[in-house]
Amino acid sequence: MAKKIPMRMCVACRNMKPKSELIRIVRTPEGEVVAGVGGKVNGRGAYICNDVACIEKAEKTGALSRALDTAVDKAVYADLKKGCESLEK
Repeated sequence: MAKKIPMRMCVACRNMKPKSELIRIVRTPEGEVVAGVGGKVNGRGAYICNDVACIEKAEKTGALSRALDTAVDKAVYADLKKGCESLEK
């Protein structure tokens, strides 16, 4: 019997993808917004594709801010874009 693959929805493109292909962004209990490494960071989470186009769309539409119910700093988006670009190379 095949093992069930957990699926999550990207907040930008609204596509369902395996959890392992997405980046988890977390608003910690202290109100800080961080990229959750390994899905172990406590707090309210949202998932986004590991794609620069999705990150730019989330920034433009404010989808990530709505999902986390807090303002997301431009530096967070810049770090996400930098991380995606380094993976593409």
